[in-house]
Amino acid sequence: MHFIEPFYNWRGYYIASEDEASPFYNRQYSEFEFENRIYNYLIHPQWDHFGSPTLFMKVIYIDYDSGYAFIEFIGEWNDAIENDIMILKRDIIESMMNQGINKFILIGENVLNFHSSDDCYYEEWFEEVEEGWIATINFHEHVVKEFVAANIDQYFVFGGELEEIEWRTYLPSNLFSKIESLVNKRIGSTY
Repeated sequence: MHFIEPFYNWRGYYIASEDEASPFYNRQYSEFEFENRIYNYLIHPQWDHFGSPTLFMKVIYIDYDSGYAFIEFIGEWNDAIENDIMILKRDIIESMMNQGINKFILIGENVLNFHSSDDCYYEEWFEEVEEGWIATINFHEHVVKEFVAANIDQYFVFGGELEEIEWRTYLPSNLFSKIESLVNKRIGSTY
């Protein structure tokens, strides 16, 4: 797992540790010292720890003017034991929402499993984005099935083309436009 890096091709457009409004502002990274791990597996030092021992993230792009953020994840999303959604919502998402972000794109191709608890933080997040939305892209099929089984799928826009986007081939604004178009078709309205 230590070879899996967060997507870095958009670093010319955005770096969370250099963004004064980011929860990760001024965070220092090492390319050589591997400190974080998911269970017994070391992970690349560019992933951001946000309080969960099994789930790490990277905010890879934010556009404050248009109100959207791309967040990439790695690890096991565990609400049952670690309450990952509470930590994510309170410590990261609320900070972004305070800066005007109301459209969230969660990239989950490196999320290995999902373990559910209750849905109150998902519901709260969904209600607070008001005219925004939360979309997921490229989560594994078994993780999506776990979202559905936990009944939190009602708070996300996912599936279909969203699970098959070759997102690394896009510039951030172009990818957002594509995802926004798919989301708008799905929910039947425009923003």
